[in-house]
Amino acid sequence: MTPSSSIAAPGATPAPEEHHDHHPNYLVDGTTIKSWLLTVDHKRIGLMFLFWVLLFFLVGGIFALLIRVELLTPGPTIMDAMTYNRTFTLHGLVMIFLFMIPAIPAVFGNFMLPLMLGAKDVAFPRLNLLSLYIYLAGAVLALWGMLNGGLDTGWTFYTPYSAHTTTTVAPVLFGAFIIGFSSIVTGINFIVTCHTMRAPGITWFKMPLFVWAIYATSAIQVLATPVIGLLLVLVTVENLFGFGMFDPARGGDPVLFQHLFWFYSHPAVYIMVLPSFGVMSEVVATYSRKNIFGYRAVAYSSLGIAFVGFFAWGHHMFVSGQSTFAGGLFGVLTMIVGVFTAIKVFNWVGTVYKGAVEFKTPFAYFCGFLFFTVFGGMTGIALGTVSLDVAWHDTYFVVAHFHFIMVGATIMAFLAALHYWFPKMFGRTYHEGWGLVAAALIILGFNATFIPQFLLGNNGMPRRYYEYPERFQALNVASTAGATLLAFGFIIIAMYLTYALFYGKASGKNPWRSKGYEWLSESPPPTHNFVGPQPEFPEEPHFYVDPKKAEVPNAV
Repeated sequence: MTPSSSIAAPGATPAPEEHHDHHPNYLVDGTTIKSWLLTVDHKRIGLMFLFWVLLFFLVGGIFALLIRVELLTPGPTIMDAMTYNRTFTLHGLVMIFLFMIPAIPAVFGNFMLPLMLGAKDVAFPRLNLLSLYIYLAGAVLALWGMLNGGLDTGWTFYTPYSAHTTTTVAPVLFGAFIIGFSSIVTGINFIVTCHTMRAPGITWFKMPLFVWAIYATSAIQVLATPVIGLLLVLVTVENLFGFGMFDPARGGDPVLFQHLFWFYSHPAVYIMVLPSFGVMSEVVATYSRKNIFGYRAVAYSSLGIAFVGFFAWGHHMFVSGQSTFAGGLFGVLTMIVGVFTAIKVFNWVGTVYKGAVEFKTPFAYFCGFLFFTVFGGMTGIALGTVSLDVAWHDTYFVVAHFHFIMVGATIMAFLAALHYWFPKMFGRTYHEGWGLVAAALIILGFNATFIPQFLLGNNGMPRRYYEYPERFQALNVASTAGATLLAFGFIIIAMYLTYALFYGKASGKNPWRSKGYEWLSESPPPTHNFVGPQPEFPEEPHFYVDPKKAEVPNAV
């Protein structure tokens, strides 16, 4: 079927006829369902990941709203205790394993990495498609287990409870185990792509900072994910067959489970956050119209976070009975991770300083991201201090910290990336005014949801509790009101981006006038990314002004 006779996919931007006939963009180069389901084009795979992670984000968000409605009153509100336990378990599982971990690497890493390296695709295109179907297979199995018996262990699956609960544990654990293979395959693919597929002129220190972030994230995925995979298999076997790996009555050790779980799950924090850092490095340079401040420092700090993150897992276990020396050591290592994050924040602020700032929607999310990262990071440093953590452990203070640094930062970066690269992916523009309104609602709603939870935790309200004393009700009502505001912000985004997908104005090749390598291609890109031979990249990434020849203009 020729492009002229095919039906354009939603969001496709007509190019000039003679260009369109010879180099159709990836959206219209095959419009059948089969052409999408069997594609090996990294861009189409990225879009399919985008569809599924948004669907799972919707599911996880609905569970979150149900939790907040239940907590409006001190006693039962809309569900019983077991349903509540299952609801917050499903919320955590869906949001972490099916949304936050794959959101930026699987969607924007897939779409943008080859474009930023001047490559026609990733190193292993068929493995790339396989990673999508592995992810979906694991998701289907996990959701089937959730719907057929449910799971009430919390997303951490702590033993010995997960080994003895009467709820359905095995399908969910095995589903998470399968999803882990998707992360491993994706990580290997991205690492090999960075090593072997760079265009002439792109040396290691000419790679965009988003690529550095994805590279560091991929290393964590490949090294840490097998640990959680094997751990989930062990818990599944113990649950089904009564093995005693983690059961003290059979000579097992439940604290061993915590060590193995957090050895993966703490680096998994950076699987979610490191790609967010990469997105923000791209956004801040583009909208400040200024070279990134301290390029090498930002690149090295990504590797530093990935490395040190493997040695800080014990700060989740200060009250588990580990030695005072171990607690102090893990606390110090936590502070070192904070140093690497502070380097990035300093360099982003340095990039904005005296830049010609354009306050577009992605930059609004950068501002929200900066606040959540600094505020959430400082509370993380506090929780990494043994004496403070003993008081706050397993209270709503930890819940609020986790959502600030993990959910808030990841969602800010995901939405920034979605708006920043929307013209690149679909060739269309969205309504900037509505974009800023939604960004304001989401940032305000997020603060209104979780700042009361910091106060609840500081006053002693434990996490995961179905009922609570009446003195905590006012703050819980405030938190639920904030969650409602947050939901309205997401509804607005869904409405104007859906409209833009079908009716938005053509964006042109590079509407942001970005110097990012990915914008050297057409928008939306042709099937093989670039027309003609592999391009060369003589300039440095994020190159806006030559500091030796020109001064940065004053901020506007």
